[in-house]
Amino acid sequence: MVFETLRSKYPKFIYEKYNIFEKKDKIIIEYKFKIENLCEFSPKIEILKKNFEFKNLYSKNVENIIFNIGMIEAISYFKPTCSPQFVIKCGKLDSFQTNWFKKLFYLGLGEFRYINKINISQDDFVEIISEGEKINIEKENKNFQGIIIPVGGGKDSNVTMDLLKNYKNESLIFHIGNQKVPLECAQIAGFDDNKIVQINRFIDKNLIKLNSEGFLNGHTPFSALIAFLTYLMAYLLNKKYIALSNEDSANESNIKNENINHQYSKTIEFENDFREYSKKYFKTNIEYFSILRPINEMQIAMLFSKLEKFHNVFNSCNVGSKEKVWKWCCECPKCLFVFTILSPFLYKEKLINIFGKDLFENKELLKTFIELCGYGETKPFECVGTYREIRVAVSKTIENLKGKKLPYLLEYYKNNFDLVNDNLLKYYNENNNVPEEFQKILKNKINL
Repeated sequence: MVFETLRSKYPKFIYEKYNIFEKKDKIIIEYKFKIENLCEFSPKIEILKKNFEFKNLYSKNVENIIFNIGMIEAISYFKPTCSPQFVIKCGKLDSFQTNWFKKLFYLGLGEFRYINKINISQDDFVEIISEGEKINIEKENKNFQGIIIPVGGGKDSNVTMDLLKNYKNESLIFHIGNQKVPLECAQIAGFDDNKIVQINRFIDKNLIKLNSEGFLNGHTPFSALIAFLTYLMAYLLNKKYIALSNEDSANESNIKNENINHQYSKTIEFENDFREYSKKYFKTNIEYFSILRPINEMQIAMLFSKLEKFHNVFNSCNVGSKEKVWKWCCECPKCLFVFTILSPFLYKEKLINIFGKDLFENKELLKTFIELCGYGETKPFECVGTYREIRVAVSKTIENLKGKKLPYLLEYYKNNFDLVNDNLLKYYNENNNVPEEFQKILKNKINL
């Protein structure tokens, strides 16, 4: 359906209300959104109680965070029509907040806009109108301690768990959903079920219906939702640090010379924006940062290559995650990226043991391989490394195989592109928010 036609037909999206209540074994947060003259949505989030003690659950401070989570959750329901007016009935944003969310909607939906050929400025994309009342909160002076570590099942969060292993007793794992892979990774790292904060997110069926009918659809800034949800959990469970696993490489755009980034809500730009926003509007000393921000994908791959206990469990294939048993599909850009970035350290037998086959021998992956290396029109819209990192990894693996027959994709690279000899393993980006005590651990691990 045409962007302009939908905006004209459905000019108003409404964030009507939110609610929080308890059942015996869970805490439930419900939202109500509406595209005027089309349909209503009632998504919900469930927090499993387990043996956790949730403090101040019905305070104004918690209510305020829940309202803000709704602003992020609403993005998924706003996108089918991209209604030009986003009306808030259950809260009030000041001008700074309004501009903050306008930026997040615009850049967080950058890939969505690109795929749907939407050409519009940030100012014109959405008008946010507050008709509700401001939630008044007080500065929180309690002493937060310990760490929350979001875990998704891929190599990055496993490296983070290993880096912070000496803080295990005061740490909690955070995971959305009940997928086996992330939970097994956490257990391998030494976290039992009562140290894993588990959240279930339920998508309203009307959104799925609109998607099937051809309304606008595409990628949303999921990591922004994780930011707000982990902040809520840190507040309720008295944790001081939220330690993400977003690396320096997430900052690279997927489209050359344009700010269109599949990983926008994993960038240092979003991280800095969220830190500023949360300090100003949540009024606590909780620290949100990525411990892997100073380093690149090559360094993460090097660290992960030594963590053999995770090798036959970890997975980050989005295609395979939709199967009954999460597996590497071995056909998507994410699979090829992970295979490639690990290849300087684990090729050949160990990588084949992980993936089940040699992806470098798959001729069907040539187009994806060229795009990952930066010689195509775009970088694949996946959480993958930079062009430079891919080229260095490929070049290093070719060098490691000197005198041996090269697999198809590496032979193609050698015959068509220049080998790169950058030493990415000694890289360190000082533009980060990592507390000094954790930076010391990271620098020690990468021998700086």
